Amino acid sequence: MRPQLNHTIVSASDPVASATFLAEVMGFDPPVAFGHFMVVEAGNGVSLDYRQASDAITRQHYAFLVTEQQFDEIFDRVVERGLPYWADPGRNHAQQTNHHDGGRGVYFPDPDGHSLEIITRTYGSGPRRAGAP
Repeated sequence: MRPQLNHTIVSASDPVASATFLAEVMGFDPPVAFGHFMVVEAGNGVSLDYRQASDAITRQHYAFLVTEQQFDEIFDRVVERGLPYWADPGRNHAQQTNHHDGGRGVYFPDPDGHSLEIITRTYGSGPRRAGAP
């Protein structure tokens, strides 16, 4: 068996609020307390374990592979909440989505500014263009 990612720790100014935000926007089950963590379980068994930040928060990036239907549902919740969103991680193309690899993708912030990304195709999985290596 190849090693698998089991969980990652996410620093938050308010772990309950940030974990709840992620669960609600993504459509995950509500977070569960485990010790001093608020744990959000993703669909593939990987959890994001939110903890109280002790220092300044270093913003991170978390990408989620979703189906087309899930993309629509999540994106609708992003828009309903009035969240800013971008087609790119550099935040140059505001209020746009991307179509990399024949799918769709978008970036939006969580309450602490972590960049959340939803994509419907993994990068590099799309059809090759004529003349591409």
